[in-house]
This record gives sequence, C-alpha cells and structure tokens, in this order.
Amino acid sequence: MNVLTVKNLSKSYGERNLFKDLSFIINDTDKIGLIGINGAGKSTLLKVLSGQLSADSMDIIMPKGITIEYLDQNPNFDPNNTILEQIFKSDNPKIQLIKKYERAVETVTDDLMSQKELLNLSSEMDKSNAWELENQAKTILTKLGITDFDEKIGELSGGQRKRVALCSSLITPSDLLILDEPTNHMDNETIDWLEKYLTTRKGALLMVTHDRYFLDRITNKSFELDEGNLYVYTGNYSEFLQKKLERKTHEAIMENKRQQLYKKELAWIRTGAKARTTKQKARIQRFENLKKSEINADESNLEISSAYTRLGKKLIEISNISKSYDAKTVINDFSYILLKDDRIGIVGNNGMGKSTLLNTITKNLSPDTGTVEHGLTLKIGYLTQESENMDLELRAIEYIKKGGEFITTDEGIKISASQMMEKFLFTKEMQWSYIKKLSGGEKRRLYLLRTLMEAPNVLILDEPTNDLDLDTIKILENYIEEFSGPVITVSHDRYFLDKICNKIFSFENTGNIFINNGNYSDYKEKRVQENINNDTKKTFKPNKPTIKNRPKLKFSYKEKLEYENIYTDIEKLETQIEEIDKKIEVYSTDYIKLQELMDKKNELEENLMYKLEREEYLSNLEKQINDSKKKAE
Repeated sequence: MNVLTVKNLSKSYGERNLFKDLSFIINDTDKIGLIGINGAGKSTLLKVLSGQLSADSMDIIMPKGITIEYLDQNPNFDPNNTILEQIFKSDNPKIQLIKKYERAVETVTDDLMSQKELLNLSSEMDKSNAWELENQAKTILTKLGITDFDEKIGELSGGQRKRVALCSSLITPSDLLILDEPTNHMDNETIDWLEKYLTTRKGALLMVTHDRYFLDRITNKSFELDEGNLYVYTGNYSEFLQKKLERKTHEAIMENKRQQLYKKELAWIRTGAKARTTKQKARIQRFENLKKSEINADESNLEISSAYTRLGKKLIEISNISKSYDAKTVINDFSYILLKDDRIGIVGNNGMGKSTLLNTITKNLSPDTGTVEHGLTLKIGYLTQESENMDLELRAIEYIKKGGEFITTDEGIKISASQMMEKFLFTKEMQWSYIKKLSGGEKRRLYLLRTLMEAPNVLILDEPTNDLDLDTIKILENYIEEFSGPVITVSHDRYFLDKICNKIFSFENTGNIFINNGNYSDYKEKRVQENINNDTKKTFKPNKPTIKNRPKLKFSYKEKLEYENIYTDIEKLETQIEEIDKKIEVYSTDYIKLQELMDKKNELEENLMYKLEREEYLSNLEKQINDSKKKAE
C-alpha cells in the first residue's frame, strides 16, 4: 500500500536550490535510507515530508488516516517536564489517554470522585489497549539506558535527551516513521538494540544516518540526494554503492558521448550556420541544449593525502592514571605507551569515561593519580565531540587558512587550503560562504578540515563521524589510511572502527579499561566468547517489568485490574481465533476476503501471545507476593 506519493517537490533558500521537481513513492513495507553530502538538503526534505517545513511547491497524495511521526536531529524539550511527560507529549489519542491516566494515578485520593475518575480512565485504557503502549514506553526507555522515569528533562545530558525523544517517536503509532540521525550520541549496545527493533517494526521507515552497518542491516531501499536530484535504488546500502557506481559509470559514458557530439556541432556552428530552415533551427537548438546538459560524473574528490609533521620516538606515555567523579571511578589505574602504528578505537556505554580519557591524554584534564607524558615533537590534532566555537562572521576559507595556508603531504607535495577544501567537498563558491550560512553538517566538516590543516602527527578524535555525511566519512577514512602517525578515536560507528582500527580499548565497570587486539568486529566476537561485561547486559532486561525494580513487592492498581480480567481476555481471544478459523474455511476461494481474515488472525494471535506472557508474569508476581507475606508473618 502506498503511504505517501510526492510529485514536483521543490525547495530553495534564497538563490540556492536544494532540490527541484522531486517525485517519489513510499510504500508501507519500505525501509529507506536517505543519503547525500552535508548541505544537500536531507534534513530539509525530512522536515518537509513531516510537515515541519513548507515546500516551495509540492503535490502530495496521502490516504486518509495515514499518520507520520518525526524525530528531529535536534529535538526541542521542555526542561521542566519529566521523562514520562515528554514521552507522552504526542497528540495521538491513545497517548493522551495514557497521559491522563498517569496524572490521575499521581493525584488519586480516597475521595469517591477521584477513585471513580481513575476507574473510568482504567476502563478506557482497557478498551483502547493502551496498557501495552505504556509498558512499551517504559521498556524502550530501559533499553535505551533510562530507568528514572520521573527525572526532569533539564537534568539530562544531551545524549539522554535525544534517547527520550527517540523513545517518544518509537512508541507513537504511525504509518511512516521519519528519523534524522537516530544513532547520534548512542553507544554500540544501544545501536544494536535499535537495529533489531526497527528491523521488526511494521510500517514505513525513512531515515538519515551515517552508520553504514545500520543502513545495511535495516534498509531495503535508498534515496540519494545528489546536486538537487533524487535517485532511487532498491536494496540495502551495499547494493546502493554498487548501483551508484553503475550509474556514475553510465553517466561518464554519456558525458563522453555528449562532448564528442558537442565538438562536432560546435564545428558546424563556426562555419556560420544560420537558422534559415526548420531543420537548421532545430539543429541550433540541439546545440544549445548540449551546452546546458553537462553531467558531473567526477568522483576524484574522494581521494586525499595526509599532511606530514616529523614524529620523534617518544609519543605519549600513560602511567597508572585514575580519575573519579563524586566517588564514581571512571578510569582505574590505566597504563599504556602509544605506538606509531596504533589505530585505537575506544568503546563503552555512555557516561563511562571515554571523553574523560581523551581529555586526560591531551592534558586538558589532570588525572587524580598517575601521569601522562608527551614527546617533544608531539603535535596533537584533537577533534572534540562538540565543534569548537567558530566565528560565524568569517568566510569558510578564512577559517581554514587560520589553521594553515597549505599542508605538505608525505610525498612532499604542497596542497593549498583551497585545494584541501575542494577535496573535502567545498566548491569554490562554498569556500567563500560565511560560516553562519552553512548547515550543521557542513560546519562539522569544516571543523574537521581545520584540525587536519594544522598538520598534526597524532590524531585524537571524539565521535568524528557525528553529523558527517557518508562521503566525508570516506574521505576521513582515506586520510587516516595515509596518515603517518597514531590515531585514537572514540566512536559508535562500527563500520568506521572496523575499517581504521587495529586495537580496541573497551571501558567496563568500575573504570577498568581492557586492551583488545584487532578491530571492532574482532572485539565483539571475543566479548561474546568470553561473556565479558555481564553487568552491562543486565541493562537490557526482558520486555516485561521485573520485581527488582519495585520499591515494594505488590501489585500496582492497574496490574490488579489487569490480573482480574486476564483469563476472560484470553478466553475471548481464543474464541475469536476459533471463529476466524471457521470463516477461513468458508472463504477459502475468496482470496481478497481470505487475506483480510488471515491479517485479522495474525493480529489476534499476537494479542493472545502478549496476554499469555502477561498472565505468566502476573501469576509469578502473585506467588512472590504471597511468599513474601508468609515470610513476614
């Protein structure tokens, strides 16, 4: 079924046309990755489709009742809301009902009216099956590493707020889910969980992400924004790469033919041809069209050589460093001597101290105990997670030239700032743009280039792929491959870690850092085999609530009501399934009706499975409550 049909979509900002006359269809089974360089208009397209932004022109066809949910790359929050209040902010009727019920539970008294209101809301929750949605919200929050549902949004970190917004988008019922960089600020364990969730989620999905493994494992279609045009490819990211290469090869052939024809027609024009006949007029018009139809098939800007600064024998020596915050140890007695050929990836859950380690290594932060020593020739290029404060009134090339007018490659070749900017996908026109006019991704790319233009001999990168487009990430990977010195990076981009790393530093509990040889996939395989970090895995609990999370061992009000009706609900579902089976026999030759019945049966069986799981959980809970009462007596 078509969820969305778009025709003649155009959007521009001033004189800059992002895209013009785009047309495409999104089906309910599509899981689409939107790909393009920073500034191509990916986030703008998502905002237009979600209704957050108006287009210059667009014809849109959307069946009645179709809903769209959108996760912004930088969501807005009310800092005074609790996490649950933020989660249930949607206008969706079912979510609004849950919000009313949560408020009623918080304010319930012994007053008869208060009890009656709670009972009525509970009945409405039963009728709309809203309990499942509430349980789902709390389960997803737990999966995302958030367990205090009453904590204020203003007290959360940027990464935690993004995960709250993601949870809100995931639980809001929608036919088309639109996600802008959903994996930013997430650790690898959480990305693994989200990957599985989106793979099994029903409904259409459209997302922008720089995580190539994520794209490969989820998507079955790719949209590419390239120079204002939209190209549609079937298949996942790997298939997209192959088909894009085929497209570029074809375009190169067509451009070669165009140039040959252009030279031939140019020679004819220079003979003094005049538009005296209809055929001559048409030929002159074809010549003018040839002049305008040049195809850009050049991919050479993806090649880059690294700068060179001499590196001495002593690099960085870390001796028995420890660091704690408020009695929480984030680094515990860690030592390491950096080697010239090191390509180190640092992984671990959010908040475990990865950025603290980088700041300690660069001496921006002092350890509580231990020492960090730098060699005399050391020149660190440190890309922080948050781009440094830029002077927005500077032009892009002026900002880059402050890092260096030119760099010298390993081969002794000098490359100017302007040439380096072209290699980093900044056209001549863009180089003279004011920084304030660049997109967030373009600013991040500019900051990365400025770091490299300073010709470091050690690279330290904190989440370098955040907000970068896939083409720029490939450029960075190529740069690192040619780089003569060591590289240390914190990243959640598994593909990036696999491609560049030969060692993984993994943060475990109590501030211990384990050194693993090999890339990220090698580390993951070793971790599975040795069953490392069991405490981390406990964060990812089963979907159903557990007794450990309860301050007291007792039924909640809604669980008591649910348990009283659970067996009746199960019997009803079993009866409905039996009736469906009978109808299936009757309509065995009516394929349209048969499909409707099969869909209905699948839905009933899913509900029955959920009820059976809930019955098992509630029965076990009742048994434990009774056992605890007996012990108390």
